[in-house]
Amino acid sequence: MNTLRKNGKPFRQRMGVRVLGVIAGGLLAAVGLELFLMPHQLVPGGIAGLSALFAHTTEMRLGLFLFLFNLPFILISRRQIHLRFALYVMLGLVCLTAGSLALHRFPSLTGEPLTASIAGGLSLGFGIGISIRFGGMSGGAGDPGYALLSQGPAKSAEFIIMVFNCAILLCGGALFGWDQAMYSILAYLLAFEAVRICIRDLSRTRAVWITSSRPEEIRLALHRKLDREAKLIRASGAKGQPGTLFCIASKLEEEELASIVRTCDQDSQIVFRSTRRRRRAARFRD
Repeated sequence: MNTLRKNGKPFRQRMGVRVLGVIAGGLLAAVGLELFLMPHQLVPGGIAGLSALFAHTTEMRLGLFLFLFNLPFILISRRQIHLRFALYVMLGLVCLTAGSLALHRFPSLTGEPLTASIAGGLSLGFGIGISIRFGGMSGGAGDPGYALLSQGPAKSAEFIIMVFNCAILLCGGALFGWDQAMYSILAYLLAFEAVRICIRDLSRTRAVWITSSRPEEIRLALHRKLDREAKLIRASGAKGQPGTLFCIASKLEEEELASIVRTCDQDSQIVFRSTRRRRRAARFRD
């Protein structure tokens, strides 16, 4: 069971850990790109791979293209996510960009392309996965994290991402040689699996109980801002007794949900409980 208190120590510690996690993830992804993949002309796929192609062909810094190509996805998703979550995403992108620019002048840590593809793919994947784990996404459409967390139709999303990555890898093979393309495929697959390990239980649903003197206002706010239906378990009493709401949320939505609730009622209490795999997911019935 996890209880969030906005003005208490657990909330501040949670924010601090999330910020450090997003920063560490962005920097680790930058290490994988600049110290392993880029010096060997390896293209990992996704927005990072597209940025690498432009960086190699134009001889401009990789960090510049990482920022420019990822920024539109953040601006588009800003309409669908809460401002605080968007700030974490921006922090991850800034750390990835700054880390890439700072590490650009350093040589590769290995002279073997096979070692570089393995180490670079794992560093990039774990970096993106850690960033996603703590609320920031270091890549846009086509990157491993986007592929695993896409909320669109699974088959159509996977097909679009596959075509996108195949086009990038084909361009990389045509420019740098097909041996490099094979190493690039290995790097992308390792990055994909590393992200999968980091976010293995991230999309698992959690049961949420909200106790507040304004349950109806909170219920409408959750439906409007988070597109989430909340069931009224107990209405507010005439003597000022608080009411109770119940809903389902993923781990990524915890802080956004808490922020919406606190905006309606600063004194509300929010309790999260993890649901086990063997239990059936709760369904709302009118």
